Amino acid sequence: MDIGSVIGLVLALVLMIAGMGSFVTAFVDFPSLLIVVGGTLGATMVFFPLETLLGLGGIVKQVFFAKSQQPTNLIATLVDFAGRARREGILSLQNVANESDNEFLVKGIGLVVDGVEEQIIETILSNEIDFIEDRHKNGADVLAGMGALAPAFGMIGTLIGLVIMLQNLSDTAAIGPAMAIALITTFYGAVMANLIFIPFSGKLKVRSASEVMLYRMALEGILAIGAGNNPRVVEQKLNSYLAPKLRGSLTG
Repeated sequence: MDIGSVIGLVLALVLMIAGMGSFVTAFVDFPSLLIVVGGTLGATMVFFPLETLLGLGGIVKQVFFAKSQQPTNLIATLVDFAGRARREGILSLQNVANESDNEFLVKGIGLVVDGVEEQIIETILSNEIDFIEDRHKNGADVLAGMGALAPAFGMIGTLIGLVIMLQNLSDTAAIGPAMAIALITTFYGAVMANLIFIPFSGKLKVRSASEVMLYRMALEGILAIGAGNNPRVVEQKLNSYLAPKLRGSLTG
């Protein structure tokens, strides 16, 4: 679990509620919530394909529960594979699926073991990386779209509340609920956009960039292994993806 995301979300909510003080209940208005949530979800269904929206739960789950591999661990694995390929031959890696749960790496090494040409391997794996990147972008775009729509429906709710209020100026009992809709819908839209949708979209983009970098590192290592590069050369190639302070030596 991403503890940082949980702490940030809880901290923002707690401090906001604390700032409301004894007026917390004044910010609870069901009709306002219906306008903002209902409008945002409805417009999102129009904006994006239905299957994308149905997968929204899985997209949000990635914000908190995405698994990430450390670049240094990937480099160590690839350097080890390169050393074995140099000592024992490329066929020594034919059972690599039993040693790694990285499906991309296993697929790439499998292509190398099968004797597939380097250019074809690069094309196959590059296409797969592009597909993964597009899939991640779609998830982030859904949340970013909802982040743009929520404040808009907050403003629509404000207009609805003002119209109701102006229609009932002679009825003092109706003015309060109408004013609540007018003001609180804007509040709900702003909170949902700036505390949930936009930050979640940003987190997914950061996660996607890190994951794509790992895939590109894996591709670089797979091609180097296929070319029979020395493990030291493989390590130096892969270390170029890391900040200098994270680089280490695995080959002595």
